[in-house]
This record gives sequence, structure tokens and C-alpha cells, in this order.
Amino acid sequence: MTRLFASRATLRRSVKLLKDFGHEQSAPDIFYGALARDSVELIGDLYRGLTGTDMSAATVLDVGGGPGYFAEVFGASCARYLPVEPDASEMHAAGLQIPGSVRGSGMALPFRDDSVDICFSSNVAEHVREPWTMAEEMLRVTKPGGLTVLSYTIWFGPFGGHETRPWHYLGGEYAARRYTRTTGHEPKNRFGESLFDISASDGLRWARSTPNAELLAAFPRYHPRWAWWMMRVPILREFLGSNLVLVLKPSA
Repeated sequence: MTRLFASRATLRRSVKLLKDFGHEQSAPDIFYGALARDSVELIGDLYRGLTGTDMSAATVLDVGGGPGYFAEVFGASCARYLPVEPDASEMHAAGLQIPGSVRGSGMALPFRDDSVDICFSSNVAEHVREPWTMAEEMLRVTKPGGLTVLSYTIWFGPFGGHETRPWHYLGGEYAARRYTRTTGHEPKNRFGESLFDISASDGLRWARSTPNAELLAAFPRYHPRWAWWMMRVPILREFLGSNLVLVLKPSA
């Protein structure tokens, strides 16, 4: 089912995304715009690979949707896009008005069982103290035979410390203190409070053991297809994987 997206996963795409991601702090519109377009392509290809149809008329729940940068791009695909975000200030950070946006926690999603066709979360699990509780909630609200996609940043990867990188390799608390000394203010992503050391092995262990879904695929999101093999190598995937995508089909 990854065949369609794999054809997009080229070295050229990886290099372009890396350049766009450099604007995360200075120009978030560029960063989130690139991430939104890539997310729609990722989710659309996986959904077509699973169901044989596109996302038009599908209900898509974005867990940790933030200020709604993804809404326009998902709307262009004719999907019904619903972002859920626990932080009110984050929801309004970009001044966007997103119809259907919901304030709620990923730990207890305010949606009925089996209520959405697609549930995904992009770069959120590393900010959650209990990410696998959130992951199980994502499975709960997804219809049987639907698509659940969890994509998150691996702690020991090059971007694991977010703005405190590369000092996170010496410890998350050390990296946070050093960032504060250097910049004069606390990092947005504070280790132990809003940033946690989540590994690739953690995610794979959960995905393979949950009784509520079948793991369909696992691959490094931003790497070209020819580098996906690294997720099969336990230690290597933690340092070079960067971002893990877990693709699951909820059980009936």
C-alpha cells in the first residue's frame, strides 16, 4: 500500500523539505506550508493504496492540528478536515479561522468510536507525555478498515531536540538549559514538559502489539525510498531515521 507514496519519496523531495524546514522558527508559514502539502500527499497516497479511492468525501481528523495550517490543503482535496488541539493559544496563533476545529486532548479525543475515515497526527507524539494512549485513542475513533497514520520525530535523530538540537544528544535538560543561557529565553519545546524522548523502537513495539489494529507499514518519513531499509536496523534507525511513520488499519 506504500507504492504510490514511495514513488514520491525521492532524494529531490528530501532535499527540498530539508530546506523548507530550516524556516520553522523564522518563517513558520513556509515550514508548515511545506509540511501540509507533504502530509496531504502522504495521507492521500496511503488511503488510495488501502481503499483504492481518493480522500474526497472522507472525514479526516488531525490530532494536534495546531493553528490550522493544514486546513486549506486538505480542503483542496475535498476531504472534510477536522483539527483537534488542546491549547487555545496554539489554535489561534496564526489568526486562522478553521470551521469545525475542536479544542480537546489527544489523550481523550472528543469523538465517538468509529467516527472518522482517516485519523492522523504529524509531529505531535514527541510532545505528549503518554503518546501510546493518544495512539490508541486515534485507533478508537477511526472506522474499521479506515486509516490511522502516526508520524513523529525520533529523539536521537538529528531533529529530536527541535530548537535545542544538537545539544539534546548530551541530554534533554542540558540542551534546554544551554538554549536558555544562549538565547535569554526558554525554548518553546521544553524537555520533560512539552518535549519527550520517544524512540523508533517505542513506536514499533506499540504498533506490533496493539490488539486494536494491524500495522501495515513503518518507514522514515522524510527519507528517499531507497533509505527506508534503515527502519529494520534497531540502533541505526534511532540515529538516522529522523521521523517514523506508522501506518495502521483499525480492527473491526
